[in-house]
Amino acid sequence: MKRTVYFAALAALVVSCNALAVGGIAQVTIIERSSGVELTPHLYRGEYWVAGTPGANYAIEIHNQIGERILAVPSVDGVNVISGATAGWNQTGYVFDPGEGYQVTGWRKSDAEVAAFTFTASPNSYAERTGRPANVGVIGVAVFRERQPQAVYVPPVIAPAPEPPESARASKRQPLNAATRSDSAAAQTSTPPLHVPPVAMTAPKLGTGHGEREVSYVNLTEFARLQPQPNEVIRIRYDSFDNLVAMGIVARPHPTLPAGNPFPASGAEQYVPDPPAGSMGQLQ
Repeated sequence: MKRTVYFAALAALVVSCNALAVGGIAQVTIIERSSGVELTPHLYRGEYWVAGTPGANYAIEIHNQIGERILAVPSVDGVNVISGATAGWNQTGYVFDPGEGYQVTGWRKSDAEVAAFTFTASPNSYAERTGRPANVGVIGVAVFRERQPQAVYVPPVIAPAPEPPESARASKRQPLNAATRSDSAAAQTSTPPLHVPPVAMTAPKLGTGHGEREVSYVNLTEFARLQPQPNEVIRIRYDSFDNLVAMGIVARPHPTLPAGNPFPASGAEQYVPDPPAGSMGQLQ
């Protein structure tokens, strides 16, 4: 049975269920790393959008929600974040143990280093700089469940009957006729054969730049997918706040105006005021 090697995160962190996350088998949250703020997903015409801040580094936090291992193949702007290839479902990804989560913080450069994800104008995005601008502004995670080892049927072992005494054998010696031969053949073929079940196989648009190098360790593991197609595909689009407002995805908050005072020269109370701050007068 062929297995393919995928990256697995070493420093996995456990995170709780999050109201700002998107997904079912896995939950995905976009986090602005400098502030630790989880970006709010806005549902608009069947798609989730988040507002990124130009110049800010961000992370894709993925959390396994089920009791078995999963493979998550992440893409940013249509590019696989591990290999740098134009993203496809059948490519390399991160493997998560049950209940584990991990922050994918950048484009993987080696087993020990990434280049940080940075919100930037689309002409500066990694995808556009490498000639692939068509899908700038979308983050995707394809989730696969693991194919479990198949049980092998082993037929029961039948012990031979004990030999009868010599006198009984002598009395029963006779030529084997056709009917007896046929019955014996039927008995021999009645035992089920060994069977292995078959294995199921307005402003510039915001993009993601190739930021500063950072330490990020992974190792290699094996993972057999339950099926060729993902069990879940999570898609989150992003752009600047101003662009989301211009597109009608997010309503611009109304400014908070100062409360007016119709009698500014009239105090609330007319009592002795406190003395001004400073040193106390010396005794005469």
